[in-house]
Amino acid sequence: MNERYTYLLVDFFSILFPLVFSFHPRHKFYQQWKALWPSIVLPAAFFILWDIWFTDMGVWGFNPRYLSGIYFINLPIEEVLFFICIPYACAFTYEAVNILSKRERVSAATANRLSEVLVVGLLVLAAVNYDKWYTASAFVACAVLIALHRWVWKTTYIGRFYFAFLFILIPFFIVNGILTGTGIPEEVVWYNADEFMGIRMGTIPFEDTFYGMALLLMNVGLFEHFRQRQAAR
Repeated sequence: MNERYTYLLVDFFSILFPLVFSFHPRHKFYQQWKALWPSIVLPAAFFILWDIWFTDMGVWGFNPRYLSGIYFINLPIEEVLFFICIPYACAFTYEAVNILSKRERVSAATANRLSEVLVVGLLVLAAVNYDKWYTASAFVACAVLIALHRWVWKTTYIGRFYFAFLFILIPFFIVNGILTGTGIPEEVVWYNADEFMGIRMGTIPFEDTFYGMALLLMNVGLFEHFRQRQAAR
């Protein structure tokens, strides 16, 4: 296999099975696309801008060994596609887990308490690591989104999100593991050691978990919002 297509193939296989099973006659996830696609595209625009900025600053970067060579500003096209393919796969997983689960697995009280612990913990870690761009920004972004769900919007689906996120972590570790060097000679995405805590889960920076959670909270939050609006009509 040509190494230049490694990242592109990661994107492709991340979305392939969720996309195919979107047409399963039992669940018909494709019928949710009208609400889903805006909930993917809007956060993608925000995260791509964030990505462009941090890439320009040298907070992280990309190994040309594993890239097709097509760029959008300073981002490889594979990185842009990441913000489409991964949220689609995760939204599909969120929906599938909640359809297959016969009851609420995380009570409202437990979800609220977990949200409170996460907000406090993330803000403390961000404050302690205020001089590390990736750590501080990822933790603050995630804490703010959780706080909005907990105290401002008072959403009822946050428990379902936490439960589904446990399942999402499985492909998360596979995809992010490959991108950070698991099973391949070099990493696809590199991180400036001065800009994160240096704690890794295998090859994956600890911050990636909450960067990903922030992205998916935006996706799921908008997805739920748009389909509630559709149902109200």
